[in-house]
Amino acid sequence: MARMTKRMKAAAGAFDKEKLYSVAEAVAILKGMSKVKFDETVEVSMNLGVDPRHADQMVRGVVALPNGTGKTVRVAVFAKGPKAEEATKAGADLVGAEDLMEAVQKGTIDFDRCIATPDMMGVVGRLGKVLGPKGLMPNPKLGTVTMDVTGAVNAAKAGQVEYRVEKAGIIHGGVGKMSFGEEKITENVNTFINAVIKAKPSGAKGTYVERVGLTSTMGPGLKIDVATLGEAG
Repeated sequence: MARMTKRMKAAAGAFDKEKLYSVAEAVAILKGMSKVKFDETVEVSMNLGVDPRHADQMVRGVVALPNGTGKTVRVAVFAKGPKAEEATKAGADLVGAEDLMEAVQKGTIDFDRCIATPDMMGVVGRLGKVLGPKGLMPNPKLGTVTMDVTGAVNAAKAGQVEYRVEKAGIIHGGVGKMSFGEEKITENVNTFINAVIKAKPSGAKGTYVERVGLTSTMGPGLKIDVATLGEAG
């Protein structure tokens, strides 16, 4: 069992670990307790009543956070010709085709999001075993296989977050930085949670959202009152 630092002990006395808080209350507590010298990331965790081993219980999607993530996102685009030029103009950090594929195959993955035009999927498909486990494989359902290269790059840069349920039925997501104002963090958290709620799969039975937690990089985990989330049943 990990030992509690003095800061963690002090934090533990500032809130009730068994109490269920509204999102706004939890954000206010985390903001008040943040004493570190770097800009912490605010993170949401959601325990869902699904078994992602079944296709009709998979929860996956993307959500555009209204206030961004506070993180610089590096975007790679697989495209050729005019679409490659469009990607560069849109602000993509890496643009290429077979050359980019070869770099990735050699282990150079210097990007956080990967976009591809449909005609490039024959090339990108060879990278499935490399990009797939990292959650970077372009997917038309997520808007990352598209001819609208500009729109996809802009969305990624503006704070679009991808979420995917893990084997244990848990979704994690970074939803902003502690330097954001309380209202902006709260708005981002609610936007993320509502997106997951609306993505409820057809195969989900019983309670869909079982537990929700909110924390920061160095902060404690606070329990969110699911009843205050509206559509959580």
